[in-house]
Amino acid sequence: MAIKKKIKSNKARVAIVASSFNDFITKRLLAACLLELKLSGVAGNQVTTVWVPGAFEVPLAALKLALRRDIDAVICLGAVLRGETYHFEVVANEAARGIMEASLHSAKPVMMGVLTADTAAQAMARSHTRGGTNKGRDCARSVLEMIALLKKI
Repeated sequence: MAIKKKIKSNKARVAIVASSFNDFITKRLLAACLLELKLSGVAGNQVTTVWVPGAFEVPLAALKLALRRDIDAVICLGAVLRGETYHFEVVANEAARGIMEASLHSAKPVMMGVLTADTAAQAMARSHTRGGTNKGRDCARSVLEMIALLKKI
């Protein structure tokens, strides 16, 4: 089993698109993401954060940011929680599809950190503020790894 070393970067320019809907989750993802970027050598002035109303709006902002020359990668953060209607599937599926398309159209890493969970408790479990799993932190690590990889190939 290969052990991944932590990617250190002092030149990466990262944008973060954060969804305001369910912001009690998004804020936890964002805090961990920003901390991981900082610990990896990405300075605060190299990070651009924008807020959008909800997960459905994330892909458009992600694409606009990814197309900028001064952005190397985009991290998308948010949470879609299942309700009593089919709306959950529509928003979750289209957010994921749009985020993937933003990456393919821009040829830059666009990380999917929009949680899709049946309950708020499940989303909280994926956004621990101390230790444990936090998908915001995972996205920060992955985006730096992808930036380094794409520079090599």
